[in-house]
Amino acid sequence: MSTVRGVTPLGLPAGLVRTARPKQWVKNVLVVAAPAAAGELFSWHALGQLVVVFVLFTVAASAVYLINDARDAEADRAHPVKRNRPVAAGQVPVSVAYAVGGALAVFAPVAAAVLCNPVTAALLTAYVAMQLAYCVSLKHVLVVDLVVVTTGFLMRAMIGGLALGIPLSRWFLITTGFGALFMVSAKRYSEAVQMADRAGATRALLNEYTSGYLRFVWQLAAGVAVLAYCLWAMEEGGVARSSLLPWRQLSMVAFILAVLRYAVFADRGTAGEPEDVVLRDRALAVIGLAWLAMYGLAVADW
Repeated sequence: MSTVRGVTPLGLPAGLVRTARPKQWVKNVLVVAAPAAAGELFSWHALGQLVVVFVLFTVAASAVYLINDARDAEADRAHPVKRNRPVAAGQVPVSVAYAVGGALAVFAPVAAAVLCNPVTAALLTAYVAMQLAYCVSLKHVLVVDLVVVTTGFLMRAMIGGLALGIPLSRWFLITTGFGALFMVSAKRYSEAVQMADRAGATRALLNEYTSGYLRFVWQLAAGVAVLAYCLWAMEEGGVARSSLLPWRQLSMVAFILAVLRYAVFADRGTAGEPEDVVLRDRALAVIGLAWLAMYGLAVADW
């Protein structure tokens, strides 16, 4: 049976925060991706704009979570895990979740137009509209659901560059897009493997996918992401110029190792929570730091 808790003065704000999924906010760090790739992080203006963009994207994503949980409240009450979500449990009334989510969905693009530029506001508007369409219907459409979630990650990676007026490299977009598809499809594959005998405890669309198909998608996406990154790294040749070593080319090693390491969890079916994999696996953290160091040296041309 589901447990429905009453609304309390202190419980309502806490429930709203929980519904906004603070654990997921780490994904929005991707807003620094494009400026970091272009070496445009070393000014107070850039850092200030990126903080604003991070907050606004977090607000937009929180709006979507609130509206999604309000819409799915009835179904979530029958779910063994989701029934504990604040809206499903009655800690946050459905009407309040809709109202707060709607207000935040309007606030984020308007604030972006005032604090950033029209292009940033347009991207945030498109993100909110796409995610709401996902909540309503697109999450029930095969393949399209993967594309929408992947595009959400790509938008995160793009928005920092758009806010600062930085041209976006085609290799950056391809690597980021397929890297995101790799993680999204690996997450779906892990969910399908773990919930294979518990159809009622997972998203209905997973019943339409086969684990073989999802495995094919994450393997294909990983391959394209690695190829695009290598093409980007070799774009200026493999010989060091003013820098001590060809850091850009050497960073390929760390990037490929990171993909291979993450693929271990994907293959085991334990990549259902990407943020947990990235933050808790020490080997992956060390590889990530090595990649970050080499990439930084390449951008600084040391």
